[in-house]
Amino acid sequence: MLDDFLLRALLGGLGVALVAGPFGSFVVWRRLAYFGDTLAHSALLGIALGFLLHLNLTLGIIVVCQLLAILLFFGQRQRQLASDTLLGIFSHGALSLGLVALAFMEHIRVDLTAYLFGDILSIGLADLGWIFGGGGLALAGLLWLWKPLLAITIHEDLARVDGVPVDRINWAFLGLIALTVAVMMKVVGLLLVTSLLIIPAATARRFAGNPEVMALLASLIGCFAVAVGLYGSFTWDTPAGPSIVVAACGLFLLSLLLPKRLIPGSF
Repeated sequence: MLDDFLLRALLGGLGVALVAGPFGSFVVWRRLAYFGDTLAHSALLGIALGFLLHLNLTLGIIVVCQLLAILLFFGQRQRQLASDTLLGIFSHGALSLGLVALAFMEHIRVDLTAYLFGDILSIGLADLGWIFGGGGLALAGLLWLWKPLLAITIHEDLARVDGVPVDRINWAFLGLIALTVAVMMKVVGLLLVTSLLIIPAATARRFAGNPEVMALLASLIGCFAVAVGLYGSFTWDTPAGPSIVVAACGLFLLSLLLPKRLIPGSF
């Protein structure tokens, strides 16, 4: 019989993995890994905003991630700076600003380790509400955008010619990723959040013959990594968030050992 805190941790981790799989597939296809890192780093500024305005910290993270997604959307439309340069500026600027803001709040003691590496074992019912409510909303939005977003991913110019509202779809997608990153923070922390987006999707890509199968496989692989990571953490008393990422990395390495002839196709 699982203890209550382990059951909540497992449910929270599975909820995050189910949402991260489809989003991670688009992150891999569109090479947006650094964008996920930038959003994750900005989460510390969201925590500072939450303390400053006496908001729920998850809500503060969501607000800052959404604002940063909007800034990045407009920033990528200018031609003076490359996208990776712009992402680097926003990433380190938001992280440093968050640390400085927290340093000025002398009456507040913040456990940065929990936010940096996650604290899945402390997930409560309210956190589960954020994970399944926010994650479900993000996943519903992605399903609604799936076909036009896939068309843009395959060939943006052709999609624009076919009448797809490219800018509007990209803006909505960035906002949904921001929401996903915000709800994932509690599980693996800001330094590891991109791992749960990328690694299961990269593993699934070797076995998937079409986008839908890859998204489903990425979710299942992420769920398995969560279960294995939590079991390892409980058995060997290791940090839960990093243990989940190590499990995901192990699954990726195992997938590389499979002969290519066993893989029916890839997308």
